[in-house]
Amino acid sequence: MHILLSGAAGFLGSHLCDRLLAEGHTVLGVDNFVTGSAKNLAHLANEPRFAFLEQDVTLPFSVPGKLDAVMHFASPASPNQHSPYGYPNLPIETLKASSLGTFNLMDVARTHAATFLFSSTSEVYGDPLVHPQTEDYWGHVDPVGLRSMYDEAKRFAEAAIMAYYRKYNLDTRIVRIFNTYGPRMRPDDGRVVPNFIQQALNGEALTIYGDGAQTRSFTYVDDLIEGIYRLLLSHEHLPVNIGSDTETSILVFAELINRLARLAVLETAADPQRVAQAFSHGAAQMVVDEATLVLPLAGVIDVDKERQRLEKEVTRVEGEIAKVDKKFANPDFVARAAPEVVEENRERREEWAAAKAKLQEALQRLSGA
Repeated sequence: MHILLSGAAGFLGSHLCDRLLAEGHTVLGVDNFVTGSAKNLAHLANEPRFAFLEQDVTLPFSVPGKLDAVMHFASPASPNQHSPYGYPNLPIETLKASSLGTFNLMDVARTHAATFLFSSTSEVYGDPLVHPQTEDYWGHVDPVGLRSMYDEAKRFAEAAIMAYYRKYNLDTRIVRIFNTYGPRMRPDDGRVVPNFIQQALNGEALTIYGDGAQTRSFTYVDDLIEGIYRLLLSHEHLPVNIGSDTETSILVFAELINRLARLAVLETAADPQRVAQAFSHGAAQMVVDEATLVLPLAGVIDVDKERQRLEKEVTRVEGEIAKVDKKFANPDFVARAAPEVVEENRERREEWAAAKAKLQEALQRLSGA
């Protein structure tokens, strides 16, 4: 496919460029560098299937040649009010990117009879009263709050997209993105992952609001990009949430970052991108990491609550093991599945078994805390 991608020099846009090119597509990256960085695309300088257009998408423009898809990722996305790149300091640019920019790029898509995919956000749910949020939840929003320029711009864009879908039969996709982290995030992004990494590498105390018991879900950028790419290839026109359903307490997460940061200072010369990459664990490994961190925290956490959480995790992990065991109990699976699939499932079972053992060890330690 020939794909136009706005916001190509941003955190998510640059990773999406990499994935689209890896899949064999031709990409026209578009950005005006309000928040994006040319460094994020420097590695594509000699890629023959990648071209770049410096363009403000809030102004009308046309694209010659063939386009099969238009993907709109251009918008400030950092909530950091102390950063010049944060949307609180770019309110008009933020509103225009998802309003005028969306109209202009949908018109480009219409001209080429191309699919249009828009990067929306979980922020359209505002301060939700429902957890977790499903796509049919309408949200609990403040249209005039200090962050409304971002939330409302995305909500407006979704309405505009559905209007083009219904009136012009434009082939549309809407992805609502939840907390995502990974390489190429700005250190001053303002969200918890880069904040903790920067503070830890600088030897500073990690800033935790409240008692740290509040939980967050985090999605590694490669997993998000996988979901976005699959959505592009689908026929789903209504909004789709993409994020992690695994919740981690801020306190446990802070300790994990501290441990990785201490390793990074020794091993990677304090490179925060390498730390972010080091934090890309599989689901089972994350369980192991959390369980390993329980003992050092025994003096500052509610032991009974943590024990209940760990017991719940043991049950969940046992369920994952049971799923794999069920496959191996089926003679057809072992006989007909590709060898690499069988091996992958065998390795997955070993990982979950190791996670269960670590959780049980942590429970024993908690009993003596």
